[in-house]
Amino acid sequence: MVIFGFGFFLTFLKRYGFSSTGFNLLIIVLGVQCSMLTELFIDFLLERQQGDVLRSITSAAVSMTAVLISTGAVLGKANPLQLILMAIVEVIFFHMSRWINTTFLQVPDNVSMMHVHLFGAYFGLAVSSHFSDPSPRSEKNASTAKSDLLSMLGTLFLWVFWPSFNSVLTVVGKRNAIYNTYFANAASAVTAFVLSALTTESGKFRMAHIRSAVLAGGIAVGYTAHSIEHPWIAMILGLLSSVINILGYYCSQRCLNPVFKIHDTSGIHFTFGLPGILGALAQVVLLVIKNWTNSPRLCYLVMTHVAAFCQTISAALITGFAAGFILNLKRFKTIPVSKYFEDQLYWEFPHLAVGF
Repeated sequence: MVIFGFGFFLTFLKRYGFSSTGFNLLIIVLGVQCSMLTELFIDFLLERQQGDVLRSITSAAVSMTAVLISTGAVLGKANPLQLILMAIVEVIFFHMSRWINTTFLQVPDNVSMMHVHLFGAYFGLAVSSHFSDPSPRSEKNASTAKSDLLSMLGTLFLWVFWPSFNSVLTVVGKRNAIYNTYFANAASAVTAFVLSALTTESGKFRMAHIRSAVLAGGIAVGYTAHSIEHPWIAMILGLLSSVINILGYYCSQRCLNPVFKIHDTSGIHFTFGLPGILGALAQVVLLVIKNWTNSPRLCYLVMTHVAAFCQTISAALITGFAAGFILNLKRFKTIPVSKYFEDQLYWEFPHLAVGF
């Protein structure tokens, strides 16, 4: 799911398909190793017994989702060396953030892993703030029918396997996690098609809306998928997340990006960040409803989950700004703006220069 799904999900740029899939594989195989080593080092420091190796590999692969999300913000602007360094730094700090949440705030392990969307989105936006914005007239910062089709193929793969993503580390309520993720994804997909037709002048569907909004439900329901007892709750989360995604698409282009001067190549803010925030808030609301009669413990539970949510975003922004500053030092040979979104800069395929 991680290699194939995200690899093709990021191929929408018409002249950056080889780099999107190739660098994606490089980052994943390197990051999984780094993630496992970081987890083993933390276990060694805390004198904890090493767990099942297969579960560790699975956890490492899920952790790499944060890096792949962040990569979407700097897609086409960062060179391979910068991407490798960003992956290593982000994996280490994401594990530290999870350790704080699970140790000091006592957030369940599977719930803390779902912060991967928030951490990846805001780490990537913070890193991207240090890169120069591409020219608005750049023809390379666009998609073609072929690149959109490949990107949609990755989206379909992610959509089908997202229930396994939300349930793979769940111990209690695994079946609920699978069912509720499907219901949320289904609702977000229907809503995405409806809103896409309503928000375009011609009344036609826009591929940029569909390929991002159909995943919003699975992202938002990730925190609570194992504990939701009624399918309609998951469907409402899917509907709201899709609405936020498409509205965020327009708001980011017209308000956020011009104000904060942050260029988000893949739209990770409205694809992963905003649905992640909705999911975290929904978790608190459902927690209050479920534990309404237990007033003393309710306040503690709410505070710990809100603190974990705030800590994750804060850690992502702070470490992302620091990483972005380091990545743009001269020794890392930052790509000039004129060479953004160009495969030919890295791959030995002369035919890419014409008609790709």
